[in-house]
Amino acid sequence: MTAIAPGTPAPDFEIETDSGTPFRLSAQKGSPVVLYFYGTDDTETCTNENLEFSRLSAEFAALGAKLVGISEDSVASHARFRAKYDLAPILGADPDHKAIAAFDLWQPKKTFGREYLGLVRTTILVAPDGTVANIWTVKRVKGHPEEVLEATRALMAKA
Repeated sequence: MTAIAPGTPAPDFEIETDSGTPFRLSAQKGSPVVLYFYGTDDTETCTNENLEFSRLSAEFAALGAKLVGISEDSVASHARFRAKYDLAPILGADPDHKAIAAFDLWQPKKTFGREYLGLVRTTILVAPDGTVANIWTVKRVKGHPEEVLEATRALMAKA
């Protein structure tokens, strides 16, 4: 596993968004960024996570934070997903695992005794200076976006 921990520089990456424009992490310096990595568009847990981040998007924006949901789904899939649920965060398409690999989130998993490689649902709060402020391996989505919002508030209160 890559040594990405709070206080270390966040690895840079560039991926395409659902709007067809690129998102480069290093270009966001000066603003906090919430990167939340999720499995698949339009599945129950992933939809709930995106809806919760959308619901809180104005509060994140008031702190100057950018919300970016990332999965290996395509730009077209993200565009349909956004339209269907009127999602607020930027949706980053990472079919080539540029961001996923940069944060070492494609890992062995086990479900019902079956082992496979997959995306580990993770949220990373990047500070305005480009360092990792916090990392969550998400086991339960309910309440998680609120926890990230509180951490973002605390981060910006120190800034």
